[in-house]
Amino acid sequence: MSATDEIDDSAAPLIEHLAELRTRLIHSVIAFIIGMIICFTVWNPIFNFLTNPLCSAMAERGQEDCGLILIKLQEGFFVAISISLLGGLILGFPYISYQLWRFVAPGLYKNEKGAFLPFLIASPIMFFIGASFAFYVVTPLAFDFFLGFQQGSLTGEGSEAVAGGVAAIAFQGSAQEYLSLTIKFIVAFGLCFQLPVLLTLMGKAGLVSAEGLGNVRKYAVVAILVLAALVTPPDVITQVILFVVVYGLYEMSIQLVKRVEKTREAKLRAEGYYDEDEDDAGDFDPDDDLK
Repeated sequence: MSATDEIDDSAAPLIEHLAELRTRLIHSVIAFIIGMIICFTVWNPIFNFLTNPLCSAMAERGQEDCGLILIKLQEGFFVAISISLLGGLILGFPYISYQLWRFVAPGLYKNEKGAFLPFLIASPIMFFIGASFAFYVVTPLAFDFFLGFQQGSLTGEGSEAVAGGVAAIAFQGSAQEYLSLTIKFIVAFGLCFQLPVLLTLMGKAGLVSAEGLGNVRKYAVVAILVLAALVTPPDVITQVILFVVVYGLYEMSIQLVKRVEKTREAKLRAEGYYDEDEDDAGDFDPDDDLK
């Protein structure tokens, strides 16, 4: 066989993989576009749902009108597009995950498929839990904190404030700014809730260990504090909530990695790769390899 034939033979599998990848990507993009179109047709109810935390926080302060304004002429269109993008990703994610699995699965052994598939299923579940926590717990607290800086006629202090020469400060929010902040909360907490999935998968692959994660705990605390400061606005309450949640997920990840290590060790013992006497003594005897 000539060198040219060898090159052609080695290039054929790569071309097949690239063709398969292109097909999966096209299917994923089509699913995303379909989900985006569906959400664009019903963006008004979705937007009304996303404004529930704000409306509830304003109602508790006696402000019945929680309408948002459009500062720019095209802002309403971009609000609809933003909702469509987020909704298209959510609706299309199951099918996109399926396409990812169809592309990766043929290259995995049976035991690797059994290890990877649970994490592929757990990832969207954890993202949904994190997004729900952000929407139903974090955003109401954050919006109530921000609305507390109002004063004047729309906060129940109108006549007294005006008579005393105090300038009124009332919330007249931009629809696009509000949606951007809400999506930021949802995505940030959804991604943070991926931490146990990511670290457990890395532990299963042998990239991290429970002992190693425990040893860098103090550095993890600093990193989580920086993360809380970056992804949340200057609201101490929200930052504390995010820190407590993410640190709790970090400790949970350590326990999950420990469980993975124990399962791996038990399997190796069952297959005869561990010597009980060596493990109990805690020392390695090089003469054992000669027996």
